[in-house]
Amino acid sequence: VWASDDGSRDNTRTILEGYQLKWGADRLSIHSGPEQGFVANFLSLTCNTTIKADYYAYSDQDDIWEADKLQRAIDWLVTRPENIPAMHCTRTRLVNADNKGIGLSPLFAKQTSFANALVQNVASGNTMVFNDAARQLLCLAGGDVRVPVHDWWAYIVITGCGGQVFYDPYPSIRYRQHGHNLIGGNSDWPARLIRSQMVWRGRFKRWTDQNIQALLPLRSRLTPKNQAIFAGFLAARNQWSLHRVIGLMRCGVYRQSVWSSMSYFVAAVFRKI
Repeated sequence: VWASDDGSRDNTRTILEGYQLKWGADRLSIHSGPEQGFVANFLSLTCNTTIKADYYAYSDQDDIWEADKLQRAIDWLVTRPENIPAMHCTRTRLVNADNKGIGLSPLFAKQTSFANALVQNVASGNTMVFNDAARQLLCLAGGDVRVPVHDWWAYIVITGCGGQVFYDPYPSIRYRQHGHNLIGGNSDWPARLIRSQMVWRGRFKRWTDQNIQALLPLRSRLTPKNQAIFAGFLAARNQWSLHRVIGLMRCGVYRQSVWSSMSYFVAAVFRKI
């Protein structure tokens, strides 16, 4: 376990050091994060070249893994060529602070792809397990890249550069929902309303702008097909009104549900994407 304490002001460091004494430093390595937010903290560990492994998994401190989480991921990952970036992610089971079930995250049925990743993240970071080829790709992008969310970034980069992402409908973790979530679930109508408000206030557009700027240095590493999708996406965003929607449809971007796709294209008319 590699744990990055990002400037916590509670007993996190003391608790980690206590477990390190029990487990040994060879089983628990403690690091200090960059203290620039959770995204920079995750990416700082991702791009820490002293960490060597065959597979990597992000772990949020307040979630509960099902016993077979890693095994299910590795069973799929070992079937992929080692030199091809590959990532396994899953649906989540939502629980309250007392580990009581309160629902499931949305089920995504459409194929994972770069065309989907540009406009939607289906890969929840707390479920991710990825191989070393994927990790090397993220290192190439850099640990200091400015993106809104580390897991969405990983989904974009891996699919864009010819990697493979498998979405498992089996919920591999219990995603705790409580008053201190930095990012919570998105399965009920109040949560969806909040997300819609974020779109109309321009946050989604700013996030897309950030992802695009971060992706530009990697443009030559995109597959030819994805280079065409990316070029079409960039051009469409600079069109006017309905021409913008037509351009987005032509370049092939899509979201996972009909309702979500309709909402996205309506937002596009008003330049909110």
